[in-house]
Amino acid sequence: MEPTPLRRRPTQRRSARRVERMLDACAELLDEVGYEALSTTRIAERAGVAIGSVYQFFPDKKAITQALTRRNVELFAAGVGRRFLLEDFRGWWDAVDVIIDEYVDMHRSVPGFRSLHFADVMDLNHTLDTVADNNTVIAGRLRELLLREFGMADSAELDLAMMVAVEAGDAVLKLAFRHDQDGAPEIVDEAKRLVRGYLSNLLSSRKA
Repeated sequence: MEPTPLRRRPTQRRSARRVERMLDACAELLDEVGYEALSTTRIAERAGVAIGSVYQFFPDKKAITQALTRRNVELFAAGVGRRFLLEDFRGWWDAVDVIIDEYVDMHRSVPGFRSLHFADVMDLNHTLDTVADNNTVIAGRLRELLLREFGMADSAELDLAMMVAVEAGDAVLKLAFRHDQDGAPEIVDEAKRLVRGYLSNLLSSRKA
């Protein structure tokens, strides 16, 4: 079992729903007031629960944002996985576009993702323990698809290429959302072009 920011896991449906309300409230408040102004009291008030209920499951606001980020990562992975199952790809470059589109769609539509998805609120690489940050999940999803669907050879070089491609794409997507709160389409397109261009030479020579 992976480490969890929860003090204890909810065992009843009612408790699980209460925790989900706390995460929803945290997400809304992050978008409205930011991490610094976030507090367990505000989260409790927005979720409609007693402050004691918050502390029953979470020690502090950092733990709640950790749990929210975990939920976002799982939601992203599920969305990409669903599209991989339902859609036909002409090549790996289509898979790159799908991964970036899913990431951008979450930024636009999922409360709290805008505030947490780039792990800029705090050092999530450390506070999330073994839970992968979003970039690691994206790199892993792309690597998995290339190995399984497109016959690429597994190697340390492929792992490095995935990591570099995703970090570079992430940097350009940051620029897209600095220019437009919904992500400037022309810059999102450049992120796709950058990742595809970087990977194309390596992957064309790496088929098994």
